[in-house]
Amino acid sequence: MTTFQIVITGSLLACCVVAVLLLVAVSRHKKAATGALDLRGAVALVEATLRPEGAVLVRGELWRARLRSGGSLERGRQVKILGASKHLLEVEPNP
Repeated sequence: MTTFQIVITGSLLACCVVAVLLLVAVSRHKKAATGALDLRGAVALVEATLRPEGAVLVRGELWRARLRSGGSLERGRQVKILGASKHLLEVEPNP
C-alpha cells in the first residue's frame, strides 16, 4: 500500500467516525416522536424553581412549565400536569 492510499483510507475512516458521532449527538436531543403525547394527569418533578415558570422533569424529559395558580414552587417538589400550551406545561402542586 502506498502512502497516498493510506492517507485516503485514514481520511475516509475519520469522516465516517465524525458522521456517526454527529448522528448520535443529534438523536439524543430529540423528544420522543411516537404516537400522541398526552401528559395530562402525569406527575413531574420540579427541576428549576417555578416562579411561576421554570422546568420540570416528566418521563425522563425536561419541559418548561408554569404554575397555573402563580406563586412559586421549589426544586425537588412534585407537580401534576393539567395541560399544555405549545411547549409550555401548565402544572399545580401534587398533594
